Amino acid sequence: MVVERLVVGPLSVNCYLLGCESTKEAVVIDPGDNPEEIMKMIENKRLSLRHILATHGHFDHVGAVRRLQVLTSAPFSIHKEDLGLLESLQEQAEFFGCTGVERPSVDRFIDEGDTVQLGKGILSVLHTPGHSRGGVCYLMDGMVFVGDTLFAGSIGRTDFPGCSQQVLLESIRDKLLPLGNEMKVYPGHGPSTTLGIEARTNPFLVGISMGRT
Repeated sequence: MVVERLVVGPLSVNCYLLGCESTKEAVVIDPGDNPEEIMKMIENKRLSLRHILATHGHFDHVGAVRRLQVLTSAPFSIHKEDLGLLESLQEQAEFFGCTGVERPSVDRFIDEGDTVQLGKGILSVLHTPGHSRGGVCYLMDGMVFVGDTLFAGSIGRTDFPGCSQQVLLESIRDKLLPLGNEMKVYPGHGPSTTLGIEARTNPFLVGISMGRT
């Protein structure tokens, strides 16, 4: 499996490229900006983009989706609870001093238990609200791509409309921590980590991770 990270946009979002080495099919997770660089990464790996996935609808994670749709015709998937965020992309961007964000069209609404085919592999969808109502994580082969649900040493912001720290911590407790200590975590910002490291050291998780083995 090909797993590549490209840091994009003014808020330094981790955009991930996953590719099946057998079929050369690929998905992109959270293409927030720099579509030309994303395309170059896909072409350099000689992959064909089959799906565009978002962990949530904040502008810094979906800002390049529309351009990638035009360039590749790949379908775009997001949770339906974040449709309102897509409708306010320009306002979000302007709040951070950014402009020129195009709203993408949604081809598929995904939810808990759904899957996305990637060549000979399958990505499973976990609904993990808290940072946004429609936040999701993508699980595959010992890896989980968590967007802004969880970071190395921290968790996603919960001071935006539609956010809730209590709900976010419940998502981490109920959906992520049961995946096991060895699960590799690929967050939307910053370095990768593991669930075991976060359960032991993340100050936000001390209370909810007590008693884990």
